[in-house]
Amino acid sequence: MLDTIGSVGSDIEKYLDLVSLRQQLVASNIANADTPGYKTRDIDFRSEFAAALQGSTSVQVREVTGLTVKSDGNNVSLDREARLLAETALRFRLGIELLKGEIEDIRKALQEP
Repeated sequence: MLDTIGSVGSDIEKYLDLVSLRQQLVASNIANADTPGYKTRDIDFRSEFAAALQGSTSVQVREVTGLTVKSDGNNVSLDREARLLAETALRFRLGIELLKGEIEDIRKALQEP
């Protein structure tokens, strides 16, 4: 049972690492919203998480395509970034709640006679 709990905890850690990386990318995109020529960067969260679960340790940060490019060459959409800020906040809360649940399960397992 402890091996399973350790595995789930490791998966949650990978999830939270990706959430943290995405949050950093969103913050960078917002900070560069007025930087001429700056291109929005992001990760494909779903595929990166699946790869992390398979043991991959590298993350592919990519330039986001399909966004409107302003006359200065910048393509940051503050609406998109605000939505991603809210999404990553929810994902982070979810990860923390899952981790709390795993810790509670370990606590209960250790207290059982």
